[in-house]
Amino acid sequence: MSTAVATTGSSTGSKPYDELLGLLREAAVLDSVRSLLGWDQETEMPPKAAPFRAEQLSMVATLAHKRFTDPRIGDLIGECESDSNLTSDDEAAANLREIRRSYDRATKLPPELVAEITKLDSEGLHVWKEARLQSDFEMFRPILEKQFEINRRKAECYGAPQGGELYDALIEDFEPGMSAKAIDEIFTPLRADLAAIISELRPKAKQIEGTPAAFGASVDLQRKFVKFIAESVGYDFKAGAIAVSTHPFSETIGVHDSRITTRYEEENWPVAVATTLHEAGHSMYEQGLRPEKFGQPLGQYLSLGIHESQSRMWENQVGRSRAFWSWALPKAQAHFDGPIKSFSLDDMVKAVNSIRPSFIRVESDEATYNFHIMLRFDIEKMVMREELKPADIPALWKERIKADLGIDVPDDRHGCLQDIHWAMGSVGYFPTYTLGNLYCAQMWETINEQIPDLDEQTSRGEFTQLLSWLRTNVHTHGRRYTAPKLCERITGRPLSHKPLVAYLDAKLREIYGL
Repeated sequence: MSTAVATTGSSTGSKPYDELLGLLREAAVLDSVRSLLGWDQETEMPPKAAPFRAEQLSMVATLAHKRFTDPRIGDLIGECESDSNLTSDDEAAANLREIRRSYDRATKLPPELVAEITKLDSEGLHVWKEARLQSDFEMFRPILEKQFEINRRKAECYGAPQGGELYDALIEDFEPGMSAKAIDEIFTPLRADLAAIISELRPKAKQIEGTPAAFGASVDLQRKFVKFIAESVGYDFKAGAIAVSTHPFSETIGVHDSRITTRYEEENWPVAVATTLHEAGHSMYEQGLRPEKFGQPLGQYLSLGIHESQSRMWENQVGRSRAFWSWALPKAQAHFDGPIKSFSLDDMVKAVNSIRPSFIRVESDEATYNFHIMLRFDIEKMVMREELKPADIPALWKERIKADLGIDVPDDRHGCLQDIHWAMGSVGYFPTYTLGNLYCAQMWETINEQIPDLDEQTSRGEFTQLLSWLRTNVHTHGRRYTAPKLCERITGRPLSHKPLVAYLDAKLREIYGL
């Protein structure tokens, strides 16, 4: 115990507090084993090992849950909360606030349910991969029904917040303090404003012909190029790694070990660049957390909305910008052979920014991306409210994509089977993607005010000051502040949809020469 406490670097002179942090670190170390098993499951595990991996993950998750919900931890939280010296210290008070919140929620879940959830998540991933490959929704439907049912049971254990609904209890796991009602209040005007922009500008998309993306590039060449890009923006490969998975993701295993995956399309090499920037953004956030706070809220990411703000910023505000490609395009032209050498900077910027509605969320342009999220959010609400059966999701999906984006979904692989989230039981996760876009756009305005020559730095391939700003203003705080509080602290105002709309409108009008 004393060794674990010493490694936290957080001794306050309060024995209960130091003991509490030591126990939390032990629980976090155990949970990191689950993360490692999950990483391997998605990258290296042989398919036949899936049933046993589900058993392994279930056992480890149950052990970690039991460790975190030990009554001794509850007793220590109570002792610390009565210590005025701790509650008057900003960091200790924030730690205790978030430890209490997490502990109270975790103790509402029976260990048997945690084991069942984890086992189903692992099984679900295996079935989803095969169903997606075969574009067979019926193969996946039984798992999907089980996932929504078990999430309902989970939400019932948590209990609906006062004045809220069961779905809110699930959202709380990913975006603390947010609710379906609050999300609707910001998504509704966002939808209207984005629809107006797309309606006006989409017809202009036909003016843009050809793309630097449309040429063959071997996976080996792409792999080397995206590693160069990731290193250039600040991803630390001495504290991370990159692999390939069906659905790209980032996974933090533990201290100085935050890994990412990407994917490659031989006929569309910018997909790998965007995907790698996105996942590197996630992991650079994790790499910016204070390692001595591992296991504590102060050493954990704030919310998935804030997490997405970091990944989307590197993918979009940086990775789709003219400044970025004025640096990266010459690098790509030197690295790849073929037609890319004849494309101009204007060609490249138009190629990665023009409005081209896609069936696939992760391949969508910035203007239409959020319609994908709103669809998934609405489906989750309806299923949790028992207004929609999981079996009816494919039909609704096709109907909404046609109405929102004007395209016909050809099959389930390009429709409701494209995302990994429901397979792994993450109901309530999807709205955080658009919340991340909103947080990101609002932060971006402030960043450009405080770093006025940011475009010039980016055009030279210099990203140190931007990453340093994010480290100082976002990463290092962990969960010291709530997400809304951090947003106001950084930008001086509550979260709004207007900065994202203004950013997209200005960028697209410039691209289309309007």
